Amino acid sequence: MANITVYELPGCPFCAKVIDKLDELGLAYDTIEVPSSHHKRTEVEEVSGQTGVPVLIDEEHDVDGMPESDDIVAYLEETYGDAAA
Repeated sequence: MANITVYELPGCPFCAKVIDKLDELGLAYDTIEVPSSHHKRTEVEEVSGQTGVPVLIDEEHDVDGMPESDDIVAYLEETYGDAAA
């Protein structure tokens, strides 16, 4: 199991942006597909306090339920990208 988990919905462009950044950085991650219906997204709501996706968990850096694709991409770049090296 990877330290990074992404809650995502297939076909979601915001989720794809996060997955693309993870792949670009060569990071191992797990994905959890959420239901398309917001009222059925209880697991992601428990983790992040909201039902939107993507949501990132990074156990290694104590990130538990980061929402918003732009924030996630910036975090990944800052934490794992060239700037972090």
